[in-house]
This record gives sequence, C-alpha cells and structure tokens, in this order.
Amino acid sequence: MAKFEISRRKFLTGASLGASGIMLSGCDAFDSQLSIGSGLRSFLENANGLTYRAQRLLAGRDTLAPEFTEADIRQPQRPNGVTAPDDDIYKGLLANNFADWRLEVTGLVEKPLSLSREQLQNMPSRTQITRHDCVEGWSCIAKWTGTPLSLVLDQAVVKPQARYVMFHCLDTIDRSLSGDIKYYGTIDLIDARHPQTILAYGLNGKPLPVENGAPLRVRVERQLGYKMPKYLYKIELVDGFATVGGGRGGYWEDNGYDWYGGI
Repeated sequence: MAKFEISRRKFLTGASLGASGIMLSGCDAFDSQLSIGSGLRSFLENANGLTYRAQRLLAGRDTLAPEFTEADIRQPQRPNGVTAPDDDIYKGLLANNFADWRLEVTGLVEKPLSLSREQLQNMPSRTQITRHDCVEGWSCIAKWTGTPLSLVLDQAVVKPQARYVMFHCLDTIDRSLSGDIKYYGTIDLIDARHPQTILAYGLNGKPLPVENGAPLRVRVERQLGYKMPKYLYKIELVDGFATVGGGRGGYWEDNGYDWYGGI
C-alpha cells in the first residue's frame, strides 16, 4: 500500500474519532440512552463535516480503496454486532434458505423494484478483496462478491431530488418499551455509485454466512464498518433523513457516531 494511502487513512480516521474525543464501540453493545449536549453535538457535527470535505478533497469521487490478493486473507471475516438475528421474520426467511426474501427498492425512484437473491446474482457482479476497518480498532481482509449498487439504482431510475440511499435491515439492534429498533443507515449518492460499493451475497468464495449478514449486506469500502449494514431487505431513495429515527442518518449516528465514517 502506498505511503500516501496509509497517511490519508490515518489522518481521516484520526480527524473523525479524535475530534469527538471518545472512542465509541460502535459495532457491539452500546448504551442507547447516551445523551450529548447541544453544544457538544454541534461541535461533533462540524468536525464530521470537516472529515467529509477532507475525504472528498483527498480521495475524489471514484478513487478506489486498496485491494489485496488472496494471500492476504489470513483469517475468516470477523463477525461483530448482531450475528444471529432473533426476529421472527428473519428466522422464517432463513428456514426457507431465503427463497421468499426480496430486496425492495423504493422511495424517490421511477421504477420501484422487488428483487430476489437469484435476480441479484444474475446481474453483473464484482469481486473485490478489501480490508474491513471497524471503529473498535480491528481490521480484517476478505473477498466480497456482489452486485454493484449503481446497477440497481440505474434499474430503478433515481429521481433528481434524491440525495441519499437509506438501507433498512431485518435485525433488531435495540429493544425498548416503545418498540423494537431495526438497524438502518444512509450514504450519499456519491458513495452509492462508487465502483466498490456493492450489495454483497458472497464472502471468500462461498455464500454470505448468517453471522456476516446473509442474505445481503452492503460494502462501502471507503468507510468504517458501521456504515455497511447487514441483513438488508429494503433500499429507499430519500432527499433527507431528519424525520427517520433520531434524524442523524443511522442507528449508530443517532447514538453519537459521525454520519460520515470515511477512512
């Protein structure tokens, strides 16, 4: 890996995590009652905006994250967070090997889609060997195979007013008296159309395992792991996310993480 690439990753990760002054363990259990004062929240959001702009300045729109060789794969992809969703709908789909599962593409599109796993697998695919960087501080190299998200967006015909892609997931990340909270996340259309952003159904030459997000997960290779939702069932094109969840664009973002987890 080039020296510049290492330095760029260290700078951007440091800007994101160091600016907040805290290292939230975003991939595992976390106190969802975390409260951040409005002044601190404003400071963190400004720091996040700086990280976002720096990433775009240094990396550009289509610059690729580093890719590796099969020899660099030295361990299975480490699972984290929810690894076996305890949700009735998910367990029913799993029992039938996801034959009844569909990926819905909705929102600000001209042609809403409902795609089976087989239909996705019959589309042109991309295989890439990349490094997963977790906010907890660990990394893991693995080979991912999937459908480029840009192909799905093109098929759905995204409306001009759309600005973000929202991912809705089948796993419950938090349970409360007011109801279960499902994992969700968002990225902008620049990252959504990046050539390495794929809807992954394969891992290390085999079908994607349950513990890593089967039947489908997102790979956004220029961002940290919490920006790559698992157990995907719906993609929604939106012009904003202020009215969804805590209004920050994702489950962990609602609990204090940066919206832009660039590396």
